[in-house]
Amino acid sequence: MKSFAIKRIMLGISVAALLAGNIPLAVAQNDATAQPDTSTAKPTKAERKAARKQARAKKNAELKKLEDAGYQPSQNDPNYPNKLQQAEKKAGVGAGASQ
Repeated sequence: MKSFAIKRIMLGISVAALLAGNIPLAVAQNDATAQPDTSTAKPTKAERKAARKQARAKKNAELKKLEDAGYQPSQNDPNYPNKLQQAEKKAGVGAGASQ
């Protein structure tokens, strides 16, 4: 009987501690004139999709310019960095991440 009472008390203390841990310590007061901060708002799914589409188009255009300048990305080339840099210079595409 004693062990049952101890278990019951310990369960009550555990539940109280668990509930107390989820209660915020301070709650901000509502201000009727305050506007929500939209500068850090998460972009919508459509905005993220449009951004990905724009980035993909930019990447593909840059790759097309490099291919027109003589770069072949599918070729297994031992002179890979040099040929890519030469094609970038020839095409006028921005320099790589190493600069």
